[in-house]
Amino acid sequence: MAVLLIAEVAGGALAVDATAKALTAAKAMGDVTILVAGEGVADAGAAAATLDGAAKVLVADDAAYGHDLAENLADLVLSMAGDYSHIVAPSTATAKNAMPRIAALLDVMILSDVSGVVDADTFERPIYAGNAIQTVKSGDATKVITIRTSTFDAAGQGGSAAVESISGAGDKGLSSWVEDKLAESDRPELTSAGIVVSGGRGVGSEENFAMIEKLADKLNAAVGASRAAVDSGFAPNDWQVGQTGKVVAPELYVAVGISGAIQHLAGMKDSKVIVAINKDEEAPIFQVADFGLVADLFEAVPELTEKL
Repeated sequence: MAVLLIAEVAGGALAVDATAKALTAAKAMGDVTILVAGEGVADAGAAAATLDGAAKVLVADDAAYGHDLAENLADLVLSMAGDYSHIVAPSTATAKNAMPRIAALLDVMILSDVSGVVDADTFERPIYAGNAIQTVKSGDATKVITIRTSTFDAAGQGGSAAVESISGAGDKGLSSWVEDKLAESDRPELTSAGIVVSGGRGVGSEENFAMIEKLADKLNAAVGASRAAVDSGFAPNDWQVGQTGKVVAPELYVAVGISGAIQHLAGMKDSKVIVAINKDEEAPIFQVADFGLVADLFEAVPELTEKL
């Protein structure tokens, strides 16, 4: 089996964490070739070549791929698809944009958010907000798959794959880039952070959310939020963790004032250690927490921050 893994590229640099975790899953399907597409991505291609398990790296350095336009990336992948039995990408915003288009143009199903690889044709994926695992067997000639990276360990370094430059398929003009609006932050990126501190409805206000941010900064952590906190205007959308937000699996997840609705648990239950702070001892979050503190967060969090 030959597998084409579409690397995650951000600003011309390889997103190592997402790509390395998707590579771990891809290796279970066959021999992996990594495609690095973007503008000014020579260094990203070299970085991909050092990942353990990559047989080859193809670099498509072209302005047409510089802004993650699904139409241009799909054209490139389709021009290569005949050589591969599997087309795989980490389940990121870029892949969620491009992979359904690739599957539709190939007239095959898409297997999204795969969390386990049984064999080259059979895969596991979460359904019902993560409350059940569905096993799917695909008979398609080409499998198009997005990988839920939170369930796989990152592939190690030390590889020495050959790097080959390829010509792109060009820009067909179906869409054009206008602008990117990016939130700048000195904190770690939420989906790849080793520690995440999240606040929920119990925090009470946007002003009080500064308390969550102070604790996160002490721990050099990313800041997350429940949907209730985001909907209430306490935190921005890109901080949302859960079924309709981001899926995270850090070494440490601290949930402050979060009751633990199943939609939120779907986004963080794979965290290695979960700590919950909530004054309601019956809160569902305590059912998944490794450590629980029944306390008023307005007393506990400032004291914890001070002691740290």
